Amino acid sequence: MTDIPDTPIPRSQFYAIVSIVKSDPPEGTEGTNWHCYIIEQGNNTIRGYRQGSLKAVRLAVEEIVEQLNERRLGKRGRINAAPAAKKTNLTQTQTQTQTQK
Repeated sequence: MTDIPDTPIPRSQFYAIVSIVKSDPPEGTEGTNWHCYIIEQGNNTIRGYRQGSLKAVRLAVEEIVEQLNERRLGKRGRINAAPAAKKTNLTQTQTQTQTQK
């Protein structure tokens, strides 16, 4: 079973980009072409800085928002949450050879 609720989450509860504006570099950094972005979800506000063209920054921030919303919804398609068995570096043949010595 999954922990995903049956009722859809209202759009107002999703993370969304509020703004992306050209800015000075954040304190302690150098370089040019910095942008400040703001993401909001309800009362939550995320302010970040990213260097690059407006288009590149927008794509990166859209990906961040998408990941935040996916995380909010829960991971879909995963039925069994048990960790996979750990693999060893030795094959069965190598193990048998070593034990015979």
